[in-house]
Amino acid sequence: MPFAAFDRARLRLRPLAEREHDLDLSIMLPANGRGAPPLEEPAAEQVRQIAARVRAARERGAAVVMLMGGHVIRAGVSRLLIDLARRRLVTHFAGNGAVAIHDFEFALVGATTESVARYIRDGQFGLWEETGWLNEAAVAAARAAGPPDGARVMGWGEAIGRMILEGHVGPEGRRTAFPHCDLSLAAACAELGVPFTIHPGIGYDIIHEHPSCDGAAMGAAAYADFLIFARTIEQLEGGVLLNFGSAVMGPEVYLKALAMARNVAHQEGRAIRHFTTAVFDLLLLEGDYHREAPKTDPRYFYRPWKTILVRTVADGGESFYICGDHRATIPALWRALAGDE
Repeated sequence: MPFAAFDRARLRLRPLAEREHDLDLSIMLPANGRGAPPLEEPAAEQVRQIAARVRAARERGAAVVMLMGGHVIRAGVSRLLIDLARRRLVTHFAGNGAVAIHDFEFALVGATTESVARYIRDGQFGLWEETGWLNEAAVAAARAAGPPDGARVMGWGEAIGRMILEGHVGPEGRRTAFPHCDLSLAAACAELGVPFTIHPGIGYDIIHEHPSCDGAAMGAAAYADFLIFARTIEQLEGGVLLNFGSAVMGPEVYLKALAMARNVAHQEGRAIRHFTTAVFDLLLLEGDYHREAPKTDPRYFYRPWKTILVRTVADGGESFYICGDHRATIPALWRALAGDE
């Protein structure tokens, strides 16, 4: 029998101007990375080794993919990520829904992040008018996607970037500019023609609370992004895959895309085996992370370890694990790649 659904028309949304933000532009590191905390050895040496693999990958025309969670954008490193995109040292950025939200809010109001503890008390958490514009970008992408298989499509990430670049057009035709669009990774990638894909889980993100959320449109837009991502993974032989702070989305989306890419490569007599992976996160992995933890160890269920560091590189690849805060590790990687140019 049918079940009753929540009526979103009963919700009250408030403007972002009324929200108290936990982060503002003061956290943004400059384009030269000055002010970032140092990364201690031996992690710093491992980052230099990863940078060497990235340079080699780009010289041979292979993909360099960066997967990330929302805390990466919250670390204030957007200028450095944009510079890596501009230099084509990273050829594809992929994030979860939180990446899109924090990138969008920084570009629009120069601030992001609300106190869950404060706003959940009266049910205001996440219900902010302007952030819901991201749902409109999903609708735009879904309309533009068309039949996705083998086609050139616009996914949700690109639609977000274009909205930030061009401004948001409201129902009365009034255009709202994004005064801090120069800090948006989505906008930079749309302008540069670098893939920026978003991989959400329905119900994970605050914009799914909004009356403007169209599940079918979001599914179509996000699935177009997944197919764009899978196409990039076809170019991973000799390349590099970096996963920053994503414990579920990153390893799971990568795993499925790699299966698709290897399936086609196998049929064509090719292989996607010789590439480098690196996980950057806060969990301390003691011992040999090139071997899976035993099933009796709770860390066995930590997907970046078994999926990215072990299983997918077991037949010809190599992997690295860097433990550290993104505000330290991303500037360290940027310095190793571009800081001496």
